[in-house]
Amino acid sequence: MLSRPKAVSKHAGMEEHRRWRLSTRVGVGQPHPSIRCFAATQDASLVGREVGMRHLLSLIDLSADEVWHLLHLAGELKEEWKAGGDPPLLAGRSLALLFQRPSLRTRVSFDVAMGSLGGRTVYLSPAEVQLGQRESAKDVGRVLSRYVDALVARLRDHGELEELAASASVPVINGLSNYAHPCEILGDLFTIYERRGRLLGLKLAYVGDGNNIAHSLILGAGRVGMEIRVAAPEGFEPHAEIVRQAQESAKETGATITVVRDPREAVRGAEIIYTDVWASMGQEGERAARLRTFQPYQVNKELVALADPEVLVMHCLPAHRGEEITDEVLDGPFSIVQDQAENKLHMHKAILVWAMSDGGLPSARGTEEADEA
Repeated sequence: MLSRPKAVSKHAGMEEHRRWRLSTRVGVGQPHPSIRCFAATQDASLVGREVGMRHLLSLIDLSADEVWHLLHLAGELKEEWKAGGDPPLLAGRSLALLFQRPSLRTRVSFDVAMGSLGGRTVYLSPAEVQLGQRESAKDVGRVLSRYVDALVARLRDHGELEELAASASVPVINGLSNYAHPCEILGDLFTIYERRGRLLGLKLAYVGDGNNIAHSLILGAGRVGMEIRVAAPEGFEPHAEIVRQAQESAKETGATITVVRDPREAVRGAEIIYTDVWASMGQEGERAARLRTFQPYQVNKELVALADPEVLVMHCLPAHRGEEITDEVLDGPFSIVQDQAENKLHMHKAILVWAMSDGGLPSARGTEEADEA
């Protein structure tokens, strides 16, 4: 019988909160000198391009301070949403959604996020743009920069995404590429922090293909000081350069990054188990061979039993039920996949505000409560 993990005190993880507050003072690792509290950014005059352009193509683009900034800003925005309304931080702004690949959560959450903050979106389907065929990435980046204030691109090839960003004069946000999925993992880190009250030293096991999700999880863990163990079959490991980059971050944050073969070794004692599909979009032709290779990596009741008794199970969705994860686990008491899905909305709001304005900071009210805890 699977039992539900205990709730975490709302005051857990305050040491990390204080660390983040220190890091956001002027002159202490702060990439942008203009710092205002969250409430101040509700003044539309503070939202504009004059603060500088910020692309988000990979989590390597963010410092540890910026990751913490986004986590806390997402929390502030979620509180506002729960209280009954979103501040119109992006009123009058426009966002293009350039998608080569199908999407449910990423498309809807960015669309709703922009509208909730007072802005508007324009969706561009593969048939309309035909990026790389009818239109070059360079031309698309230049033209859309004349029309919109930011661009979310969900492309097949990361190189094409980089070309798009290089030609754009507005922020370009990676909504997924074959190399990275940074927005997903920022939302997932927010979900973990919300449920566990901490990230520093937390043990996370990723089981499955060393794909874009694994890459971004590794980089994210490196930025926030988590211990991540990746279990992948031979030939399906995460990219060595990603591991190297994360290990560079780990020198400052205390993170631990390990790649192993045995999923049981990765999961033993883990506080979080994360998995993803074994054959991603564009790999359909490899599906049969991958099913055979990855069968020992299924997240099932037996594997979960090796983890911490209060383990949380995550999946970015869509899931291939009965393949990388069983129904019993995906729908069971340890699963927080629906929390993940919801929190994409709140993190995407934070990313958009960060990209198109000075980004804001958690309110004085929230930091005072942390000090009193």
